[in-house]
Amino acid sequence: MASCDLVIVGGGLAGGLCALALRRRRPDLTLLLVEPDATIGGNHLWSFFESDVAPGHRWLTDPLIGHRWAGYDVHFPGHSRHLAQPYQTIESEALDRAVRAALKSDEIRQATVRDLGPTHVVLDSGERIDATAVLDARGGKAEGLDLGWQKFVGQLLTIPQGHGLSHPIVMDARVEQHDGYRFVYCLPFSPTELFVEDTYYSDGPEIDHDRLRDRIGDYAAAQGWQVAARTREEDGALPVVTGGDFDRLWPRHDPVARAGARGGFFHPLTSYSLPDAVRFAVWLAEDAPLGPRLAAATRARARKHWKRGGFYRLLTALLFGAAAPPDRYRVLERFYRLSGPLIARFYAGTSSGLDKVRILSGKPPVPVFRALRVLKDRL
Repeated sequence: MASCDLVIVGGGLAGGLCALALRRRRPDLTLLLVEPDATIGGNHLWSFFESDVAPGHRWLTDPLIGHRWAGYDVHFPGHSRHLAQPYQTIESEALDRAVRAALKSDEIRQATVRDLGPTHVVLDSGERIDATAVLDARGGKAEGLDLGWQKFVGQLLTIPQGHGLSHPIVMDARVEQHDGYRFVYCLPFSPTELFVEDTYYSDGPEIDHDRLRDRIGDYAAAQGWQVAARTREEDGALPVVTGGDFDRLWPRHDPVARAGARGGFFHPLTSYSLPDAVRFAVWLAEDAPLGPRLAAATRARARKHWKRGGFYRLLTALLFGAAAPPDRYRVLERFYRLSGPLIARFYAGTSSGLDKVRILSGKPPVPVFRALRVLKDRL
């Protein structure tokens, strides 16, 4: 039987950032990070706007960033725009290297946790590890919530003659609409390397991988890109939240502290998790009570996050319930006519009261009677 101050169960984005922040701010603590996979962070790209991370928190993210751009583009059938909002990407390989450099080799265990409580974990081998506190960061599917899905397949394309993009395309909705709101997302990693992702806001999480791979190829061909190789591939089905009950997501009787998606720490509409993962990790390392009160403290923080997310859940409900699937792009097209600072605050999950009024004001991009029906169902 081993023991330590804190066991972090799950080495994804949330768990990895928590480990990095704790080692930086509380180097005296004994930590254990338990992850079933061979790598920390899995196979992911996490892209985010500079304004998503507070200046005082960039000590955690800046060393991980592999790609930076001064702005990005969006394209819709009736509107294109460049936004001078810095954008950056972290590759999961960078998180893996950083965590392994920060933690000792015996502080990372590749294992599956078969049982856990507020002060212990039991590994699949039967080994029990006691701790002052346990933090469950294993992710999850947002149990007990009403969901839509953002799903995607992305590939890194090698284009020897060059792709000609100098900054990302965060949304290109000029493509044929399928299975809800569809857009293509492009990240230029070098003059000849381009990550292209085919993304959908859909009612269900099912992914037809072969079809989405074909559509990536069709998009590249339409741009005149001659693809020599497709290397890195990433896929996912991320929950977006239209409603639900926080006490079903995190029952009162659950005594284990949570982080990341398991605690509902993500943007209800975009499913972005990095801004909340950074805020949580810094709070954990600088202010959280790492002991018997950790579970109550993390649940209280999650409840506040849930309350702040009410406006975004309403927008998600309107997107899925009031807009016919082929017309959902109109909602985003209208949104991207608003001011750059408002858009930045929206993605960071820090919309002001005036922002909310501005987003909902004016001629709605969805049928009024359908919007009223959604609003009535929420009363």
